[in-house]
Amino acid sequence: MMNGLSQKRYLELPLPTEDDPRSDQQRILDSLAAAGVEERVHIPVHILRELYPLLDNAKWKITVSLAWNGDNWEMVEIEEGDTTAQHYGLAVDLGSTTVVAKLLDCNSGEILKEVSCFNKQIQWGTDILSRIFYCKDNKEKLEEVRRATVESICECMDKLDASHSALSMVIAGNTTMIHFLLGMDAFCVFYTPHAVHADCPGFQLARDLDIPLKGYVYCYPAKSNYLGGDIISGMIDTELYKKNEISVFFDIGTNGELVIGNKEFLLCGAGAAGPALEGGVVRTGMRADIGAVDEVKIRDGNIYVHVIGSHKEDSGSHEKNSGNHEENSSGEEPRGICGSGIIDLIAELFLEGWIDIRGKLSPEKSPLIQERDNQLCVKYAPGLYFYQKDIDEFIRTKSAAHTMVEIMLRESGLDLNQADRFYVAGAFGKHVSKESAITIGIYPDMDRDHIINAGNSSLEGAQKLLLNRSLLTDIDQILEEMIYIQFAEVEDFLELMVAAQALPHTDYKRYPTVMEKLKERQKDIKL
Repeated sequence: MMNGLSQKRYLELPLPTEDDPRSDQQRILDSLAAAGVEERVHIPVHILRELYPLLDNAKWKITVSLAWNGDNWEMVEIEEGDTTAQHYGLAVDLGSTTVVAKLLDCNSGEILKEVSCFNKQIQWGTDILSRIFYCKDNKEKLEEVRRATVESICECMDKLDASHSALSMVIAGNTTMIHFLLGMDAFCVFYTPHAVHADCPGFQLARDLDIPLKGYVYCYPAKSNYLGGDIISGMIDTELYKKNEISVFFDIGTNGELVIGNKEFLLCGAGAAGPALEGGVVRTGMRADIGAVDEVKIRDGNIYVHVIGSHKEDSGSHEKNSGNHEENSSGEEPRGICGSGIIDLIAELFLEGWIDIRGKLSPEKSPLIQERDNQLCVKYAPGLYFYQKDIDEFIRTKSAAHTMVEIMLRESGLDLNQADRFYVAGAFGKHVSKESAITIGIYPDMDRDHIINAGNSSLEGAQKLLLNRSLLTDIDQILEEMIYIQFAEVEDFLELMVAAQALPHTDYKRYPTVMEKLKERQKDIKL
């Protein structure tokens, strides 16, 4: 039997007699204790009201459903007969763009189904700040955002057909998302002194959140305003805090969250990386959706792109874009470029010598480098251009990400070669080419096998906790051991960031494999 956040117990109760006149309530509690339920069980009034005539009708053979509320078991349902085989729970990653949910069999731990939907908050802005300002100091608008958040979760539940069967839910999300879920103004997350309204909401009755669930919803706690429950959930998933070896955990997007440590220590920090990593602020940038360029190669002066949604996607077909010839072999017209495509493009431009170490375009290198709107740009697909300002913005973004890692390593007194694993969480780690990210200096130049795609560690950590209640103790341990570094208080942050604005870095000796690759590519070009 799983040691999860819920349990179902089949009980065959002894019938009341003159020699055994115990109450129905006590009869159930005693039977649960005899079955091995050691913790206190509370039976709320709505369940007490069901005992008669249900017990008589069931001939005293019943199944009780228990949900953990943080302190003890709460009886949330009583049924006739043995229904223990139908025992389900939900794990949810409450992302700012996408909500992902898993339905699990809590008896076996089997994942029955996984679904996702767009976060309905998007109607008030794709960026979180727009949503925060929309409902700031306005209860009616805040309620709109809260309802949109709940409706997003309910949409996933409907797709899972889990609205009336699941007992417990674990949600992991950043601090702002959890504030919106609970109906709290999130302006405090971004405004000094960054004292949030709640960082450990813990277990809440699902009905109090308008979530159609019998039991409780657990929200992963945050360490700080910018380091939310999604990162704590990632710690549970990767078990970084249990390892002897030192590891780095990096969740990078518009914000970058970072944890370095092992079972002896945990240093953490967070800061703005920039929307360029997700295709934001780039003139032809877009999210990773149908029509987005997500892979780029440059060979023999031609740019080849792969487009999401291509009917030949699995075969790796690419669209060729040269100075005097364009053909669409991928079946899907490119509409823009997403984060992984941007990283590929800049890496390829650098290796080909089309941009220099500062990221400045060299028009003499290719007829695809043109001048439009009073600035240089490169034509990477029919009608689509990547501008010098786009490159400059991206380099600033990548330098911020690199600098966060560098500062955290320095604060821990470590060199990068002392890190055994470099976990990259979220969609960034899943879709971005390791080689391209190393080439432009986002990732360190280390053994590629030690750079690990952690996937949706937020969702995986939620799943683990749903099935293993003892991890609540680990969560307390993680929060206790984490030391938060304020990047804004690091005196030489800007100096380090400027040094990281070169490709791959001002100190090129940190990137020996990139320098070797650059030499090889330039040799091929000359041939």
